[in-house]
Amino acid sequence: MNLQPSHLAFAAGTAVYLAIRAVFQHRAASSRKAVSRADTRDRLLIVLAGACQIGLPLILMLTPWLDAASYTQPVALTWAGALVMVCALWLFWRSHADLGTNWSVTLELSQNHRLITQGVYRRIRHPMYASFFAMGLSQALLLNNWIAGWAALLAVGVLYGIRTPHEERMMLESFGDEYRAYMQRTGGILPRFVPRATTTNS
Repeated sequence: MNLQPSHLAFAAGTAVYLAIRAVFQHRAASSRKAVSRADTRDRLLIVLAGACQIGLPLILMLTPWLDAASYTQPVALTWAGALVMVCALWLFWRSHADLGTNWSVTLELSQNHRLITQGVYRRIRHPMYASFFAMGLSQALLLNNWIAGWAALLAVGVLYGIRTPHEERMMLESFGDEYRAYMQRTGGILPRFVPRATTTNS
């Protein structure tokens, strides 16, 4: 067993992450779905992210199998990892709270789905993915292991790169010009403070 203080901090953060997800998944369970784009690829991406966010860290903490990939780092980076984790968890919670019952773990829209453009969605369209990237960075800093530490960032990058275009296409089909205008004035995972210029066909 390899339970360093930074590993315990990561485990505590992960427990909070899972608790937040469980609460909002329970609240959204009663919403009837009108549109579903969930498929095998989407579910495999979710499994990949979970394996890298939870599975590999558990292997690191409970077995010696990944010890050869561990490295030392300044204590300041470990403290930075804990701070990033706190910020990531707040953003993760706030993203769920602003979406309410509009949230779904897969690519789905409820019957009464609304386009949320307030709160953390005012400047960025995908704050939940932003929180995943931040948690991935925190994981790298807290676990200081080339495999268990950095795998989550890679998995989230794959998830975001493959899944987001399908998600945005679904939103465009459902909300049309309203979502198109929303895309013009917001960033994906980083805020856009200057609206993107619209293009016109001459």
